[in-house]
Amino acid sequence: MITADSDDRRRALALTPVSRETEDRLVAIVALLEKWQRTINLVAPGTLPKLWTRHIADSLQLVPLAGEVTRWVDLGSGGGFPGLVVAAALAERADADVTLVESDSRKAAFLREAARIAELPATVLPMRIEQVAPKIAAGVEIVSARALAPLPKLLELSFPFLEQGARGLFLKGQDVDNELTESSKSWRIDARITESLTDPGGRILMVNRAEPLTPAKD
Repeated sequence: MITADSDDRRRALALTPVSRETEDRLVAIVALLEKWQRTINLVAPGTLPKLWTRHIADSLQLVPLAGEVTRWVDLGSGGGFPGLVVAAALAERADADVTLVESDSRKAAFLREAARIAELPATVLPMRIEQVAPKIAAGVEIVSARALAPLPKLLELSFPFLEQGARGLFLKGQDVDNELTESSKSWRIDARITESLTDPGGRILMVNRAEPLTPAKD
């Protein structure tokens, strides 16, 4: 099986520098992912040689945008991006608490094992987002997602957190402007877009607030 490239690892960490301790945690995550990838499709196989830039650095770039937060929820964590990577970066912060929501039981099992071996401050919830979001939203500072859903649906899924004061950090593609236009038909959104460090076509949508528009009365 093709594995992550060491030169790619160096490029990734040049883009998104981390401490040696965080790098060690990330190495443990990558090693486990490569092992589990043989039986579970955690990431697209074609991205494995560039796993560090395509997945690790892509996730790490969210951490400085979030500021000095400790309570983070990642929706639809899949193979652990950005959730596991965020947890690895936040592990050095006191009281760090990262929750990964993933309804696929096999992927959730991988996330739990990765959190265990890398000693991450992470909790894995193998549940549907709609079921769990209202129960865990209080006190969350950041809600994130990567390649989860078009923005109108993503706002709906993340609204329990946004409503309680969390900010959204969503990894998106270059069509994010169109998604914002579509979302504005049913949402009032305070957001800004920043370019990805790792993908020329990638964008990061930072949502400060979002409220559903009140349906017009007849």
